[in-house]
Amino acid sequence: MDMEAFGLAQYIYAFIVLAVAYFVRGIAGFGSGLIAIPLLLIWFPLLVAVPLVVALDYLASASQGIKDKKAIQWHEIWPLLPFALIGMAAAIFLLKTIDAQLLLKAVAVFIILYALYSLIGKNPQSVHSRWWAIPAGSLGGLIGTTFGTGGPFYVVYLQMRKLDKTQFRATFATLFLLDGANRLAVYLFSGILTTQFLKMLAMGLPVMMIGIYLGGRAHTSISQDHFRHGIGILLICSGIALLIR
Repeated sequence: MDMEAFGLAQYIYAFIVLAVAYFVRGIAGFGSGLIAIPLLLIWFPLLVAVPLVVALDYLASASQGIKDKKAIQWHEIWPLLPFALIGMAAAIFLLKTIDAQLLLKAVAVFIILYALYSLIGKNPQSVHSRWWAIPAGSLGGLIGTTFGTGGPFYVVYLQMRKLDKTQFRATFATLFLLDGANRLAVYLFSGILTTQFLKMLAMGLPVMMIGIYLGGRAHTSISQDHFRHGIGILLICSGIALLIR
């Protein structure tokens, strides 16, 4: 699908979606892909929306991870990376061979299931084994490269490892920095990154920066429960919109 066929209204819509997604990212430290991808896919093709959000997430992670360098828990990151690479390789196969509409339905179901989990799920009370890095890394790489929404698997894994708030934000941002670099390299060598993608990235970058900044200033005034429920409802609505698209 040629992006030149879209009008001003569609681009404004995209910028509003990115602003909301990165406002949430500024508050919570994650969640931009979960919000932006399903909403962008209503108007933009999969192979434009996903690389765009992956690239913006990469830049956002760079700014957030560098700020809290001393809090980064590297020993929690290394076990995930080899399995994330395996998931990325599987994702490229899917993107090249599976029907795009089928992938859209799959991401819609995934978004709804994760939203339901976030609304009713409970955080683990004890520290779990690093062996959980195998499914978390593999699924994070697979879902993240295919749909740009692999973060939930990393979030769950880091929650299972019982990091404190500062360690969690810094470690997650650094993990996404490394994971995002790998994903972008995979997209590049697969010929997915195009001139159209670069145009959207250039236009979306200032929107992302403003959203991150405002979210960072607002995070102390929003209750965690209200925030979690609001995001869960938004994700369910966006997933349903994709299913009926």
